[in-house]
Amino acid sequence: MKNTTKKQPVHEIRIGALKAAIWQNETTNGIRHSVTFARSYKDGETWKSTSSFGRNDMLPLGKLANEAHTWIITQEAKKPATK
Repeated sequence: MKNTTKKQPVHEIRIGALKAAIWQNETTNGIRHSVTFARSYKDGETWKSTSSFGRNDMLPLGKLANEAHTWIITQEAKKPATK
């Protein structure tokens, strides 16, 4: 049977309808992180997600980016130093 487990973010941060998902990627140079941003909205009775943002999303989006950056830097500081 094929393993269909979907990769999950290592951390998520939410501000209102906006979400930052932080992903961990193993590389030949060690662990690297990337971030995706999304906005949730309701279409009738169905919740959907988009990566399109309006004017009123800009400030919260900037705050999400700042919080994601802080989380990543904190995680990297916990790693032992390599020579």
